[in-house]
Amino acid sequence: MSNQDTVGEAAPFHVDYEAVFRAMPGPALLLTPDLVLVEANDAFLERSGRDRGDLVGRSAFEVFPVDPADADAPGSRLRASVDRVLATGRQDTMSLRRYDLESPGRAEAWERRFWTPANAPVLGPDGRVALIISRVEDVTELVRIRAALREAGKALSDEEAMTAGLVSQSQDLQELNERLRLAHAREREIAVSLQRAMLPSVPLGFSEVAVRYRPAVSSLNVCGDWYDVLDLGQDRLAVAVGDVVGHGLEAAGVMGQLRSALSAAVRATGEPATALKTLALQAPTIEGAVAATALQTIVDRTAHTITYSRAGHPPALLLHPDGCTADVLDDVVDPPLGVWDLDAVRSQASLAYEPGATLVLYTDGLIERRGEDIDTGLGRLTDSLTQHCGLGPEALASALLADVHPRGDSPDDDTALVVVRF
Repeated sequence: MSNQDTVGEAAPFHVDYEAVFRAMPGPALLLTPDLVLVEANDAFLERSGRDRGDLVGRSAFEVFPVDPADADAPGSRLRASVDRVLATGRQDTMSLRRYDLESPGRAEAWERRFWTPANAPVLGPDGRVALIISRVEDVTELVRIRAALREAGKALSDEEAMTAGLVSQSQDLQELNERLRLAHAREREIAVSLQRAMLPSVPLGFSEVAVRYRPAVSSLNVCGDWYDVLDLGQDRLAVAVGDVVGHGLEAAGVMGQLRSALSAAVRATGEPATALKTLALQAPTIEGAVAATALQTIVDRTAHTITYSRAGHPPALLLHPDGCTADVLDDVVDPPLGVWDLDAVRSQASLAYEPGATLVLYTDGLIERRGEDIDTGLGRLTDSLTQHCGLGPEALASALLADVHPRGDSPDDDTALVVVRF
């Protein structure tokens, strides 16, 4: 390198990330989502007494055997942990457990090890989990020393006692977290089942309507979003979506009350704004409904018009038959249901559509991403809509969810979606 090279602008420095991974001081594995070992760092090879060729390309279940009768076996727990990482896009820490490894060079001989593993996602360009970094903290020596001193009747030093106590507390906390996780999973299962039971099917005779409900991964975030599709007769169709601020079984119950109330109101009044005003009058009497949002539309298929009213909800989109342009239906918007002046008049707007147009209603879980303006998400949805304009309603609904639904480090929220082709 010349002197001129040293005083000028620094040249880009190339980082060999494979070398960085191998040099990490703590034992770590790199896994595919199917639990095939892609790489092992030097610390893991040293601690486990393995060669890289013994591990790379093998299934993790060959290294961590699974006992089908033991849900707590290392392999079973690893699979459950990785499934959580794939579902949430977030790190999952496993509790301290004994991991027996085959002793190198000794047939059917096993070495007892104690590890605390943590599994972290590596996201690909599409935001999905492409690889898993499985990092382990080896506390085998501490466990052995503690056991030996106990057998010898010797007391632990202050440092050893503190370390042993922290390890014991960590294990207790992990076991408690596991019980809470199971309880949340059960609550999520019940809440999602309740939510799906309350959401309606598409009325008979409306084959050009597709609906989707995607629950949140976390049990703490599930069950606030809903949709409704009603045949009002005289070739009129009422389509609505809404979002309850809250989660779990309580939110599912509030959702059911609001959806039923709005359904009855729109049947009785035939006007979106009047129906939402009726719902706003009822919202303060329902605990948990104060900040709820809703979007009600009425489609007149004879007059080829859409009339809509919004209560704090993201706007609907109308894709024109040419498939190249889409309008955002944002001419009117009012505050959410429970924070609106009850003496005020709800607003509504109407517009004409051409046969072959497509109406899309959704909840904010479809477009929101952490640290991003909601208009960016709305633009992303519009782009996806025009890109897939040639698809039928069912295929289009699936494509929109696949393209736009947040993944990885984004808000974990449930999503409702309705697609109507005229």
